[in-house]
Parts: sequence; C-alpha cells; structure tokens
Amino acid sequence: MRTKLFSLFAMCLMGGQIANAQVNDNLKSEHPIPVLNMGTFHMGYTSDASTTEFDQHNSKNKEMIHEVARALAAFKPTVIIVEQLPESNESLNKSYQEYLTNPNKVFKNPNEITLLAFELGRLTNVDKLYGIDYSEGYNYMIAQKVGRYNDKQLYDDYMAACFKVLDEGEKKMRDVKQMLYFNNKKEVFDALINLNADMLTHVSSPGKSEGADEAAKFYHRNLVMYSNLNQIPLTKDDRVFILMGGTHTAFFNMWLERSPKYELVNTLDYLEKFK
Repeated sequence: MRTKLFSLFAMCLMGGQIANAQVNDNLKSEHPIPVLNMGTFHMGYTSDASTTEFDQHNSKNKEMIHEVARALAAFKPTVIIVEQLPESNESLNKSYQEYLTNPNKVFKNPNEITLLAFELGRLTNVDKLYGIDYSEGYNYMIAQKVGRYNDKQLYDDYMAACFKVLDEGEKKMRDVKQMLYFNNKKEVFDALINLNADMLTHVSSPGKSEGADEAAKFYHRNLVMYSNLNQIPLTKDDRVFILMGGTHTAFFNMWLERSPKYELVNTLDYLEKFK
C-alpha cells in the first residue's frame, strides 16, 4: 500500500512537471520573481495592541526614513505592495501621484506608506502601489477569558519573556534606522508569530480549542492577504517590494520561501549599514 501511495505521489509530481514545464527540479519556477519582504512598525495611528513610540511628523525621523528608502532603492523594485485594503487602491495611488508631483507634500497623518513606500517608489520610478490588506478581527486576549488551562504557566512565562526581549531590544535602538534592522531579524519574526498566533494553541479548556480557533482567524487573514498578492499581475521581469507590519511579514516569509513563484530576498542585506 505504501509503495502504491508513493507511486501515485510520484505520478502526480511528474504530471505536474509535464503540464507546467516552467517548474524546475527544485519545485521553483524557471524565473522566480524576487521579493524583498520588509517588516515595519506602524509609524502612524494603529489599532494594534502593541505600538512603537515614534513621531512621524519629526523632520529628522523623516530624513532617516528616506535614508532607508535610498538603501532599499538598490533592490530596484518595479512593484510596491503595502498593508492597505485593495478597495483603497484608487485613493492610495491618487496620494502617491500627488507625492510624485510634489515630494515636499505634507500629509496630515503620515505613516510608513507615505514616508517610506512613497519615497522608495519615487526613487525607483514605480508607477503604482497595490494594497493587499484584509480585515478580520480575532481575540488575541482569549487567555483572559479561558482562565485556567493546562499550559497557563508556560504561556504566561513565554509572553512575559518575549515582550521583555522585544521591549528591551527597541529601547537599545539608537534611531529608527537601527529599529527597522532589528525588526527584520528572524528571531523577531519568530517571536511575533508566536505572540500573535501560535502560542494561542496552548490556551484551551478541556476538550475545546478556544485559542486555536482565534489563531486560525489570524492565519486566515494573512492567507487572504497572500492570496491578494497572488492576484496582482506580475511578469518574470518584475521585482516586488512588500511593506507591512512585522507579524504579516513573518507569515509571508514562510510562504514566500516555499513558493514556486517567488524568490525571497534577504531584507537585512539592504539594511546592513543600519545595524
């Protein structure tokens, strides 16, 4: 039976290769699209539970963000993706075109999109931006509702330790440039997925799965965002830059790394001088 299953699996793989000759022996496209997937803290208003203190109106901060944009311009993106709902693409690009016409334009509520994505697009002559966000709430505080559960001590200890490491890491940052480098380290991404989703699987009353049910909602949100990315028309000549909150970036890294369509680029290579 095992041999038959293996043979069936092999036939499916071979059939896929015959049907799609663009996929090579490493299960990657012959021309994977390079993606620089960058995580950021939200530089303007956010409803996120965890926020970073940052004055987005400060001219010194703006100049440092633009210095980061100049470093990222070496990637030469042709497409820029941001954490905004697709239905807002028209207004997003209206603002972007206004910025291209007048780079000194003052936005009432500047954020990482207007400060970093717009400037990067201007430097690299990107025509338009795409939003891929998806709205779906979930109860990341479900542990308080469940009360007592098997791994409560583990959960509480991990959350406290994780927040301490992240908070102390940010406090040591000398400026926003170094903070962005810190935010894109693998260990930070791993912590963000655990904090926002995976650790919730430890939160459940006997015979139930309250935490996992909530984590699944957040996974679903990110999967829909990834699906939105896959609906954007791209060619083998495109180079994609994605700018989102760090947890979304962490999820995308998992999928981009395994994707037959994309080639994940190391963001830290472009931020090296800021560490």
